[in-house]
This record gives sequence, C-alpha cells and structure tokens, in this order.
Amino acid sequence: ENSKRKKMGIITNVTSENEVQTALTLAKEKFGCVDVTVNCEGIAVAIQTYNIKKKQAHTLEDFQRVLNVNLIGTFNVIPLVAGEMSQNEPDQRGQRGVIINTASVAAFEGQVGQAAYSASKGGIVAMTLPIARDLAPIGIRVMTIAPGLFGTLLLTTLPEKVHNFLASQVPFPSRLGDPAEYAHLVQTIIENPFLNGEVIRLDGAIQMQP
Repeated sequence: ENSKRKKMGIITNVTSENEVQTALTLAKEKFGCVDVTVNCEGIAVAIQTYNIKKKQAHTLEDFQRVLNVNLIGTFNVIPLVAGEMSQNEPDQRGQRGVIINTASVAAFEGQVGQAAYSASKGGIVAMTLPIARDLAPIGIRVMTIAPGLFGTLLLTTLPEKVHNFLASQVPFPSRLGDPAEYAHLVQTIIENPFLNGEVIRLDGAIQMQP
C-alpha cells in the first residue's frame, strides 16, 4: 500500500520566495492540498569567532550564509505555506494545518565554533511561539523539534572512533538518534492537537559540552 502513495521531489532554494511558492503550487496540484510542512533545511560551519593561533576572524559572509539558509529559509517557507493552508477546510477541531520546524540542541548549548549555527537555530526556537500565536486564528499549529546527535549522513560518515565518542556522550540510550525517531516525533506532533507553540528536545538527555 505504501508503494502506491503519491510521492514527488522538487529541488527548491528555501531562501527564494518564488521557488518555494512554485514548489507549494506543484504539491497542491498533485496532492490536492498542503496540510503538513516540516522544515528540515540546515547547513553549518565550524569557525571560532576569533582564532588567536591562526589570527583568523569569523567572516560576516560565513555567518550570514548559515543564518540565511537555516533561519531565514525556515521563516520564508512559513508564511507562504500558511497562505496555502488557510484555504483548507478546517477539521472538526478547526485545524487547517501543522508546521514543524527543526532547531537543534545547539540553540541552547552551542559548542566552540558554532556561533553562526547556534544563532540560526536559536532564532527558530525564539520565533516558534510568536508564529504559533500569529497563525492560531487560522487554525494552524506551529511546533519545533530540537534534535541532539543523530545518525544522519553528516555524522555517520565520520571515522568510527569519532562516531563512537559522540555516541558515548548521550546519557541514555547511549547512541546516536535514529532519523526514524525524529519522524516518529513528527507524527506524534501531527496527531496530538494540543501541541502548539512549543519546542521539544529529542536528544537522549544530552547536554552538549564546549
């Protein structure tokens, strides 16, 4: 049955209003409506604000690039998708859609070299509640997930020694998160109509060290 479900992939620049709107229009044409959006875009750099050994400063260009994709890209999608969701017929609870954003534990415990990444993810955390309040009259819920260390391509391609060290930092279960567990939380948020305007950490109780 799953193999019969409609699927579609569209390469989209999340920082472009035109490209995002085009993707939403195509999705609506194929599926009939847009009622769930999960913002997962993200890039990172590992640069100290000022490295005294290398006499090297964090460039504004690098800082802006990370914020442009992670924070501005996430925001860019939200009002556009809200416009599409506003056209949906509300369900019996008055809900028209659910928007789920992706932050990071770095929003709370940024590590060395993560000023740009932490700022971008912190911005997503900070805008969750006001956007949820903005869209409440329309019947759109807005939530954010803040993952810890997950077994995505970025980490699983690291040397085994590094991979094992990172996994050992997670109190319990002492391993990297499974992307399926992120998907499970997305499903839970969609199914629970009273979750709104909140950030949920999904991290195995990790507290990131410097």
